[in-house]
Amino acid sequence: MLGRLVKKTKVLGWFGGKKRSGAGPGRKAEPSLSLSGVLEVDEARIRQAFGNSLDLVYRRIAIGKNGCIQALVVHISEMVNPQFVSNAIVERMVDKTENLTDPHTVYTHIRDRYVEVTDVTETHDIQRILEEITNGSTCIFVRGVNTAIVCQTQGFNQREVSQPSTESTIRGSKEGFVEALATNVSLIRRRIRNSNLRVEHYVLGAVSKTSVALVYIEGIANPGVIEEARQRLSRVKVDCIQESGQLEELIEDAPLSPFPTLLRTERPDRVTGNLLEGRFAIVTDGTPFVLIAPATFSMFLTAPEDYFERFFAGSVIRLLRYLAFLISLTLPALYIAITTFHQELLPTPLILSIAAQRDHIPFPAVVEAALMEMVFELLREAGIRLPVVLGQAVSIIGALVIGEAALRAGLVSAAMVVVVALTGVSSFATPIFSLAISVRLLRFPLMLLASALGLFGILVGLAVILTHLLALRSFGVPYLEPFAPFVGREQRDAVFRSPWWAMDERPGFVAERNGKRVPPGQMPKPPEREEGTEEVKP
Repeated sequence: MLGRLVKKTKVLGWFGGKKRSGAGPGRKAEPSLSLSGVLEVDEARIRQAFGNSLDLVYRRIAIGKNGCIQALVVHISEMVNPQFVSNAIVERMVDKTENLTDPHTVYTHIRDRYVEVTDVTETHDIQRILEEITNGSTCIFVRGVNTAIVCQTQGFNQREVSQPSTESTIRGSKEGFVEALATNVSLIRRRIRNSNLRVEHYVLGAVSKTSVALVYIEGIANPGVIEEARQRLSRVKVDCIQESGQLEELIEDAPLSPFPTLLRTERPDRVTGNLLEGRFAIVTDGTPFVLIAPATFSMFLTAPEDYFERFFAGSVIRLLRYLAFLISLTLPALYIAITTFHQELLPTPLILSIAAQRDHIPFPAVVEAALMEMVFELLREAGIRLPVVLGQAVSIIGALVIGEAALRAGLVSAAMVVVVALTGVSSFATPIFSLAISVRLLRFPLMLLASALGLFGILVGLAVILTHLLALRSFGVPYLEPFAPFVGREQRDAVFRSPWWAMDERPGFVAERNGKRVPPGQMPKPPEREEGTEEVKP
């Protein structure tokens, strides 16, 4: 009889994915089974679902008067705190039910009184029970009761909150997101202690069952944008979501564009700042990188430190980033175009020096530039993949040795080494890595156009890039906002940053409601001296 039930359970496929969580393309939601109340049958179903995995703990307990009632406690050993489960659940079940004889009474008392867990629910759905166990919960079954008690007892190890490794700053918070969704949400809530902060939970991936949180501030965020985010998350139908980058590709506006339309960060202060402007964040369990949208081009050249320094320093540094972006995108192409077609644009001594350096170079300028760029990219990739200390040594020593050897061998000119080095340093000034990658990719087509058409080719390439940027949208928001369409009042936080007391309104293209964030009259002023009083002298 038991074997027949197990076989029937397997045929029905009750361990399949939920329809909401995404069961994969072309799959249908499988019907779920309920608990039978027969402890042996329900345990067999769970064992069948998990394939007798070694990390599953099945603990039979005799409770009630003289141990007349059998109970079963199930959890995954490495995803709970075993000491907590033993003290707060098992021991209290045994001690507090010693005078009870009715299974339903025992079940009710355990659920409502005896379990020392803050979050306790119940369910009769086996599919829900399986998902709760894989999430680190402990499930309690009582013989004769066809409902299980679900206790939230997650206690798996996780990385401590530490400084972000990819977005370091001199001034500002030193905390970064970790791989645990609950911890990341708490880092956001600790900075925005407001009841209007909304956290909506989704489960994506038919196999992985990855938890995803949609975070926004009710009353500030645009309801239409939030609804669009909900729909895109609901349309995700894949087997597994391991990292936020996978989710980004499934919900972005322009999947074939080289430019990112969602901003990826591991800094809680950057997330909270954007939430207060009316954007939303998507937090994915298992990764420290949080997605922010709608994202505009200017956001990728903005660092959190811009808002923590005085506005003069923040504005100048931000302007330098825009200049570094243009240098990293166009400098090799400009060198190729000028040395190949437009030598008259350079002073005579400089062009003679470059010509003398290139006298014994066997390659044209475009091949020379492409060769050096590829070597630089290889060194950069090697520095990232190797251990931190060894990677830094390889990057520095490799650049010096290879550059010097290439010069001595007559493969490249000294001017080209300077151009490539300046281009690489400028690319490091981009705060967001995803935009820096886009610039590195677009640099090569511009170099080819410059070698074929000179400065005209560069202008054609830049026109194509600009046209593409004008057509991009991020959840309906123009990518080049506030430059195109031009919004005068939004220029206070675009290329330059105005003082905090002057940025009195939130960006109108993302926050359509509650746009006022700083009341008037916040500009600091010296205290006014009343008539008849003398000025206080130090």
